[in-house]
Amino acid sequence: MKKFRLIFLFLFCYQFLAAQGTSSFQAGEWLKFKLSYSGWLKGGNATLEVFDDVYKKTPVYKVVAKGWTTGPLDLFYKVKDHYESHFDLHTGLPYKFVRNTYEGGYTKNRIIDFDRKQNKAYINDIKEQSKSSVNIKNDIQDLVSAYYFLRNNYETELLKKGDIVKLNVFFDSETFPFKLKFLGQESIKTSFGKIKCIKFRPYVMAGRVFKDEESLTLWVTADANKIPVKISANLDVGSLRADLVALRGLKHPFEIQF
Repeated sequence: MKKFRLIFLFLFCYQFLAAQGTSSFQAGEWLKFKLSYSGWLKGGNATLEVFDDVYKKTPVYKVVAKGWTTGPLDLFYKVKDHYESHFDLHTGLPYKFVRNTYEGGYTKNRIIDFDRKQNKAYINDIKEQSKSSVNIKNDIQDLVSAYYFLRNNYETELLKKGDIVKLNVFFDSETFPFKLKFLGQESIKTSFGKIKCIKFRPYVMAGRVFKDEESLTLWVTADANKIPVKISANLDVGSLRADLVALRGLKHPFEIQF
C-alpha cells in the first residue's frame, strides 16, 4: 500500500506556489484532508499545522504534518505518520526534520539536523541507533519545508502554462530533484463551494505505483493563501484522491466564488 504513503508525502510538501515577497501563511494555520481510494473507499486523514518555535535560539516556524488510515483500510494496512520541519522565518530553509512513521508494520524514526554553514545533514536514526552525515546543497529543502518555501517564493502571475519549477529536496539520506509543471487555472467544486484554483502537476516515478510520470494533479487556491484543496492520482491499480475538508487560522481571506 505504498500509494497511501506517497499521497501523504505529496500532501506534506512540494506542491504550491505563492506571490514572491508576500507571506501566504502564519502560525496557527491548520488544514485537514480526507483521502479516498477509487472514489468510494475511505482511506484516511492528513493534517498540516504551523507553530511559532525556537531552534537553537533562532526563531523558526515549526510545521507538524500527520497522516493516518481510517475505516476498512486501517484493519489490514495501518498507517500512522508524523513529520516535523523547523525552518527559518525569512529564508524558509530548514534546520531540523523529524520523521516518525508506522506503515503496515514498517517503522522509521529519524531526526535530521541541517548545518547551513558546513552544508551537511546530520542523520540520527533512532530506530537503528546509528548516526551519519551527508553533504547537501545550500538550497536544500525537506519534504515539509518545501511546501511552505514554494508558497512564499514564486510569482504564479509570471508562470506560463507548461512552465516547470525545480527544487532540491532531502529525504531519508539523499537529495532528489523535484519538478512541478504549471497547468493553468481552473475553478472546481469543493465542500466549501466553487473555488478558483491554480493547477499543477508534479513529476513522479512511473511503474511501481503511478501509471506514468504525470499521474498526479494538484489544485491550490488562487487567493493569497495558496492552500491545496484537491489532489488526484492515477495509480497502477485504481485511483486516489485527497480533499480539503476543514481549515482554520488562514492569514488571508478564503475566497469562494459561490
